[in-house]
Amino acid sequence: MSDLRAVYAQKALNQVPRLLSNLDRNPFSPTYGCFHRDYWLDKTSDFPDAVRQFAVQALALVYRHEFPGNIYYRQPKIRDWAIAGLDYWTRIQHSDGSFDEFYPFERGWVGPTAFTTFTSVEAYNLLADELPDDVAIRVRLAVHRAAHFIAAGESEEDHLANHHAMACLAVWKAHRLLGDQSLLDGYRRLWNGFLTYHRDEGWAREYDGVDPGYLSATVSFLAKIYQDDPAPELLEVMRKSVEFSSYFAYPNGFYGGSMGSRNTLHFYAHGYEVMGRALPLAAAVAEKMLQGLAEDKLVPPDIISDRYVVYRVPEFLQAYLDYTPRPADLPPLPYEHEPFRRYFPGARVYVATLPDRYVLANLAKGGVVKVFDCTTGRLLLNDCGLLGELEDGQVVTSQWVDPTYTAQADERGWSVTGTLNAVPSNKLFTPLKNILFRSALVALGWTRNSRIC
Repeated sequence: MSDLRAVYAQKALNQVPRLLSNLDRNPFSPTYGCFHRDYWLDKTSDFPDAVRQFAVQALALVYRHEFPGNIYYRQPKIRDWAIAGLDYWTRIQHSDGSFDEFYPFERGWVGPTAFTTFTSVEAYNLLADELPDDVAIRVRLAVHRAAHFIAAGESEEDHLANHHAMACLAVWKAHRLLGDQSLLDGYRRLWNGFLTYHRDEGWAREYDGVDPGYLSATVSFLAKIYQDDPAPELLEVMRKSVEFSSYFAYPNGFYGGSMGSRNTLHFYAHGYEVMGRALPLAAAVAEKMLQGLAEDKLVPPDIISDRYVVYRVPEFLQAYLDYTPRPADLPPLPYEHEPFRRYFPGARVYVATLPDRYVLANLAKGGVVKVFDCTTGRLLLNDCGLLGELEDGQVVTSQWVDPTYTAQADERGWSVTGTLNAVPSNKLFTPLKNILFRSALVALGWTRNSRIC
């Protein structure tokens, strides 16, 4: 078995120049440390997207660790720019502890606030002995405010399990940094909230159903908590999640995709590397996906947009650091098993390994199907359902997670019946609509600020 560990580092390091090009590196600029280039340079955005500050973790990692081929290791400028990014994060926080992502005064719960709180704590820990005292104080205060905002719970009806897992992670890390007992209590409340999205079959709700890509994100976020606190309840949730996700590690080296509620192809590798010793199947999935990454079959950072690449770079760097050496006897993945059929009634997902064939169908999504040749790994059939236009111009599809579909499965196969769903129209902003929208945001933002203060 070849050691592909360095692929993680290579895929991440080649995107550090992009992160740096998105960063305002001018210490005399009022936006020094801002990673949102559209805001500070292009002036096409009227507010800074806090999520872009997630990149501080990547800079802190490449500064602190000697990855293979890492030209940024111990470079003072990288350290200074990471510190500037941390400090800028504290400056764009609202007084209630929240941050904005998609629009001004959004005050997002997990997207901008929990994600960046986690990454800021990680960067703080990596740089702690080199942080100026005033910056360290500002970061700790910002983490305190943000963590209490997150611990108060969602106000967005966020039906995304990975977001609830990240809320747990951010508050857990803040508790570890600050030693605040009330944050530990908040973490426990958030954990109980997350469990309402987790199913015994091993999947977790992403909007309307199963999404393998974001399930791997959930595993990654929970594994980061497990590194600090190897609690049995965490291990059991991840054991089930790893097993369910293993069905979507395909013979051809790809993962997830149209089988999921969100069509995601990405795979978060770090959690599987972390759990590889405790859960050998996690190591088997990680190895298959690492082979796919080496063959450009997974989603690498270099083809991801600027607003999402900030997540992927540190994810791969951490996967390299916590890589699990592969034993010679890794457990087989589902497609490598002797012939079997399995139906997950909660997820409404059907899986079968036949002689030389691997078959998957998501009945909850109208019967999306994939069929692989187990010997060659070749994808033989990729049927994503029906998409068409009616006489009145309405676009309809069967590729829709619909609880009214009637699904049946047994040892002979499966069937699903239902009606086609209308595809929502794509509404776009006009200059007038955008002016009205922004005016409302500013008015509501000022009103809320006055209440908070």
